[in-house]
Amino acid sequence: MTHQVRAVVARGKGAPVSLETIIVPDPGPGEALVKIEACGVCHTDLHYREGGINDDFPFLLGHEAAGVVESVGEGVTDVAPGDFVILNWRAVCGQCRACRRGESWYCFNTHNAKQKMTLLDGTELSPALGIGAFAEKTLVAAGQCTKVDPTASAAAAGLLGCGVMAGIGAAINTGNVGRGDSVAVIGCGGVGAAAIAGANLAGAAKIIAVDIDDRKLDTARKLGATHTVNSKDADAVEAIRELTGGFGADVVIEAVGRPETYKQAFYARDLAGTVVLVGVPTPEMKLELPLLDVFGRGGALKSSWYGDCLPSRDFPMLIDLYLQGRLDLDAFVTETISLDEVEKAFERMHHGDVLRSVVVL
Repeated sequence: MTHQVRAVVARGKGAPVSLETIIVPDPGPGEALVKIEACGVCHTDLHYREGGINDDFPFLLGHEAAGVVESVGEGVTDVAPGDFVILNWRAVCGQCRACRRGESWYCFNTHNAKQKMTLLDGTELSPALGIGAFAEKTLVAAGQCTKVDPTASAAAAGLLGCGVMAGIGAAINTGNVGRGDSVAVIGCGGVGAAAIAGANLAGAAKIIAVDIDDRKLDTARKLGATHTVNSKDADAVEAIRELTGGFGADVVIEAVGRPETYKQAFYARDLAGTVVLVGVPTPEMKLELPLLDVFGRGGALKSSWYGDCLPSRDFPMLIDLYLQGRLDLDAFVTETISLDEVEKAFERMHHGDVLRSVVVL
């Protein structure tokens, strides 16, 4: 059996997306069919549309999603029809060298659904990050579904599927922010704002938000920033050092993904401090640092993949904190939109007008 559903498709590099009817097969072994309730509009979707990921057009966009399992294939035991789930793009294999050494959040052999969703003419679709959730229904590997409390808002919960989890995890999992630490976050879009929320959850004493947009700095304050720096008006490194007794922050999280801001993060940390890169650079970018400074400043230079999260561990815990009023996921939802408004949402994202537009079905 197959299902005909509406979905947002990117057919060519830079071309506007289109709302089309696609065909979704019933789940096979190890797969799950999910009825999507909400999906955030993420920069990664725009990168797919622009051909910045690869050129496997047409793409079925959307990946930051929550919904209800409609049916499962043979051998699926972790989720069942009716379960409210958040989708993730790192379904761990349990068998690779990372999983065997107990670090499954680094799984090197993550997997997706084996069957393909298609256009009506049979053309195979490439689902964004193996999910493709700007659609009424999508087919994923069952391991990409994490069951959480169904009383959570789908619009808020789905954001843990990518950007919010990346930011929170960069602070808590990768940066190991602890009670009393000083933290600086450079770049306060969706991921950076989430890193601020994560540092606040972890008990950081001082959280310094750095951006060039006062609107984003205002949001950062609401999510736990104790200090803000507009780096159009002040030198970010000097400002962070001044706010930390001249030393620099214990943890600096770079959520932009540019050489210039990475250098700021590198020099804005305390001796033996930690830099976490969670902003995603483009292939042509190069970084040059004096090797003596890398040696002499000590500490750790880390990259954060998906917030080094383990969905089965982190998603339910963060949803519980959300329902207890301790994590304001609703603050990340700037607007809710319909499937046919995704192209306009890309424009608003480009202009920095939103933390997240969320498609609600």
